[in-house]
Amino acid sequence: MDPVTHALTSIALGRAGLNRISRMATPMLLVSGLAADVDWATRLAGPRAFLHGHRTATHSLVGTVALVVAATAGFWIAGRKVPKFAVNIFPALLICAIGAGLHLLLDLLNGYGVKLMWPFSAKWYAWDIADAVDAWIIFFLLAGLLLPELFRLVLEEIGSKPRKRGQRGAIVSLVLVALFIAGRAVAHGRAIALLDSREYRGQAPLEVAAFPQPATPLIWSGVVETDIAVVNVNVPLGPGAVFDPDVAEVHFKPEESLALKNAVKSATAVEFLSYVRFPLASVEPRGDGFEVRLRDMRFASELPGRRGIIAVIHLNAQSLVIDERLEFDAPSMN
Repeated sequence: MDPVTHALTSIALGRAGLNRISRMATPMLLVSGLAADVDWATRLAGPRAFLHGHRTATHSLVGTVALVVAATAGFWIAGRKVPKFAVNIFPALLICAIGAGLHLLLDLLNGYGVKLMWPFSAKWYAWDIADAVDAWIIFFLLAGLLLPELFRLVLEEIGSKPRKRGQRGAIVSLVLVALFIAGRAVAHGRAIALLDSREYRGQAPLEVAAFPQPATPLIWSGVVETDIAVVNVNVPLGPGAVFDPDVAEVHFKPEESLALKNAVKSATAVEFLSYVRFPLASVEPRGDGFEVRLRDMRFASELPGRRGIIAVIHLNAQSLVIDERLEFDAPSMN
């Protein structure tokens, strides 16, 4: 999830009651709840570093434990130097564990995934039930945090006694987020069942996935792989909605060729395909050779500006690899 969602969640947890467990609870929640996203810095080093560094070490169980210990130690040491910020080690450890654990849980919700068992396993885990920047979750959190402040200001203006600050609103916002995510999980299961029950250009699905659309929780973006194509299709779930696989956007897989065979055996392609869930290759003549591009069609319907990573492999006229690299690319094939 985006840093705004993580920060709002940390603030809501503090107001909901965790700030009674320990002094400095909200700052500890913010630090432990945002620390894992330091891996975004790998983007500055290029697509290869980003592919290997983002959502791996700091988003694993091992990394989360390390972040909890580091954040707790940092606040405890700071408190020793500045007594008014002093914290007890065990309550601080609990607060930081909640903040870091919830960060990991939120990032499991979207379709990018995390390497939960790093460094023991390279498997990616993703639940596909929330958008990376989920406007609905942000709305519920903001409403729960800001509306009580607005009511407090109104009461002060009319001379009434102000109420306690924001606990009830924070609890309500967190409950609404939990219910919304539960509803998304049910809708996701329904979308998957619909995708798996149909044929696409006469082909049965080999693998399907569904991702939430940011505008409405009643329409999901489906991705389907068949023997001959990768398909992107909207899955409506509203009352009376009819799912029609014939309106799908079909991306046909390229024909087998020596160029394609050699390209997918290259080190860059093997590296890239270890992450990809819905790979699609394109093979184009380039000069006296070929260019093969590999994309993950999971990101084909992402919003503009959210770039995926692609593998680009150049081959000579004899279909031998002469250049290979990873690139950031626009998410759409169009």
